[in-house]
Amino acid sequence: MFKFLYNANFDFMGKRKVAYTLSLIMLFLGLLGITLRLTPLGSLVNLKQTWSIDFTGGSLVQVFVEAPIDKVRSAVLSAGIRAEIQNIGERNEYLIKYAEGVEADSLVKILEGKLGKKVRLDRAEKVGPRIGTELRNRAIILSLVGLLVILIYVWFRFDLVFGVASVLALFHDVIISWGIHSLLGFETDMTVIAAVLTLMGYSINDSIVIADRVREYLGRFRLMEISPRELMKIFNDAINSTLPRTVITSLTVFIVVFSILILGGPVLFNFAFVMTIGTIVGTYSSIFIVAALVLDWRLRKKGS
Repeated sequence: MFKFLYNANFDFMGKRKVAYTLSLIMLFLGLLGITLRLTPLGSLVNLKQTWSIDFTGGSLVQVFVEAPIDKVRSAVLSAGIRAEIQNIGERNEYLIKYAEGVEADSLVKILEGKLGKKVRLDRAEKVGPRIGTELRNRAIILSLVGLLVILIYVWFRFDLVFGVASVLALFHDVIISWGIHSLLGFETDMTVIAAVLTLMGYSINDSIVIADRVREYLGRFRLMEISPRELMKIFNDAINSTLPRTVITSLTVFIVVFSILILGGPVLFNFAFVMTIGTIVGTYSSIFIVAALVLDWRLRKKGS
């Protein structure tokens, strides 16, 4: 099925300026989504922030009711309550997190009225916005530390230029994937943070494979003896030689996360959505962006 990839001879580097333009457009959309949906600036154009209750605080209620989770979720949503519902412990025991405004006893009465079944209230507590802010800050710090560690690793494994290019590509992947998710109005919850961290690991893996092949090909020549045309050919040959592995791996991951997106239900939707977009964008950036940035740096160094 993928035999044609083993003899591929695509001119990826010749199209790098087109790729830069496409990336800038996608980055603009991603940054727009993050700015409008995850910061107070969105209120200027009447767009609500999409941080989930995990980050903004609210009420947490644990109930027991003999009804499936989809029925419980429908009952809560039909009452106009924005909530996150998880099945915990026993089969019919649910943890419901929602924005403040409805007391736990009132929620129980709503569920009993909608479901026509007795609801047992096992726990009710408030989650303040301070805890949510701490979670958000820790998630941001964790992501930045991850990027720094990746930069240091790639720097020692290859060189600083590849390290910087790889980290820029990771920023590119995260901003576009998370930004599109936010721009469409989906909530940012802890599963989105998990998806972002997973995406960072996935994307850097592809970049390292290509970087390793580029270094292998460059090792056959002395840099100052290579003409710009030959340098572009070396980068294209390196990318084309890894293309079967890149496409097959990416397609396998895409099939899995897309299946979760379609069949996983609302609990896994945010994670699967970010990973589905991220798999596509991460593959694209590994092929076009990382190698292109390193190539342009080397051409600039040669004065071409």
